[in-house]
Amino acid sequence: MNVTGYIKLLGLTLGVVALNIVVFSRGFIGIEIGDNALSSAIGVTILVASAITLTYGCYFLLFKGPAALPVKEIKTHDDYVVALTRFKGIKILEEDIGLALRQLERMRKKKNTLLEVLKQRFDPAELSYKKFSTVIREVEKLFYLNVRSILNRLHTFDPSEFESVSGRKPPPLPQELLQARKNVYGEYLSFTKQSLGTNEEILLKLDQLMLEISRLDSLEPGDIDSMLCMQEIDTLIKQTQYYKN
Repeated sequence: MNVTGYIKLLGLTLGVVALNIVVFSRGFIGIEIGDNALSSAIGVTILVASAITLTYGCYFLLFKGPAALPVKEIKTHDDYVVALTRFKGIKILEEDIGLALRQLERMRKKKNTLLEVLKQRFDPAELSYKKFSTVIREVEKLFYLNVRSILNRLHTFDPSEFESVSGRKPPPLPQELLQARKNVYGEYLSFTKQSLGTNEEILLKLDQLMLEISRLDSLEPGDIDSMLCMQEIDTLIKQTQYYKN
């Protein structure tokens, strides 16, 4: 649970405590259980309601995760982490999701390191800095676009259906139909692995870019486009020019 969740839980607890103080304190309403039938009924009802409220609040805030964001509303690094983590419990996807989460963390670190290295080598007002930083952000956009594509497909992936056609006792269907269903789910897994492979290539290109930048002593803005790594990155970006978010 995040900090906001703890604050909400603390607020709920304090609210319930305050209500009970007002109801049972002699300086306020002063209801006493055992004083008379009506007073006892009201007192017990409030105590039970307080217990139910705290129990439900604790469950909702501590154990029940937040509602899943629609893929089109996922914006931040943390949003992507949360969205992918929801699929980590699916056995057939566990390894791929684990890799995707590690890639997300590596991407975050590499981007921050690269931008820091650029600040040390160039003035942010220089054209060289702007060219490199623009490419880095374009590559980052491509990386997250791949993750978004994975999530779009995972939201339509039914693990129980996959297990039913891939298990030892598949449903009694014609072999052609059964194979067709296997092929469909095989395409889900194949696409996920391809996207992960592309993102691994992106991470490698960023490593190569970092190495090339670290070797630079002097560089004219016109030389940037001729760098091998920059050319490879440009090709990678152009290959996805028809992708849609």
